[in-house]
Amino acid sequence: MKGLLFSQMEPPPGQEDDFHDWYETEHIPVRLALPGFSAAVRYEALEGEPRFLACYFIDDLAALETPGYQRLKTDPGERTARMLGSVRGFTRHICEEISDTGENTEPSGYLWAVAFTVPEEARPAFEGWYGEEHVPMLMKADGWLRVRRYAVRPGSAGPEWTHIALHELRDLSVLDAPERAAARDTPRRAALATQDWFGHSGRWLYRAIHAAGDARVDVPVS
Repeated sequence: MKGLLFSQMEPPPGQEDDFHDWYETEHIPVRLALPGFSAAVRYEALEGEPRFLACYFIDDLAALETPGYQRLKTDPGERTARMLGSVRGFTRHICEEISDTGENTEPSGYLWAVAFTVPEEARPAFEGWYGEEHVPMLMKADGWLRVRRYAVRPGSAGPEWTHIALHELRDLSVLDAPERAAARDTPRRAALATQDWFGHSGRWLYRAIHAAGDARVDVPVS
């Protein structure tokens, strides 16, 4: 089963350069060297926090049970242990892929990430709205390049989200597209929005800052 490791964090003040070097020369390479890990992308938040996000895309979540990955978890090394012990806002979510609109034909530079904690009784309505209506309407917008949806496994570090969606965008202007406005103004969405959990979603707007593996990502110029 395809999946995602979704992890957010912020380095301590004054350690940002060391944080980026650790992530891009150590943390990502040793994971992408393992079977099953296909790509990794790092993002910096334009809206929302924690400030930094790393997405590891996994061809088969069984990769997380292999001896190689388990060694990284039980013996992370001095630098990794020190860095993870000092970051703020740490989250880590293991996610199972629900759907994917398909690889986009151009690299994406921006990500709109959304997370929900959906009660069990609301999940059929939520799944129907998001998969059958919301995503197809958003994908009509020029520049809305791809949407990958995930179910979050229990036992995460951080908020107990149940669903995460990654929306890949060509640029920020697509957020003002009429197709997005239409997707946010439907009876099905309005019915869900009356429920308390809907308003407690996580929403983050990111720009890509680093990509490795087979990720089709364009790192925008700051």
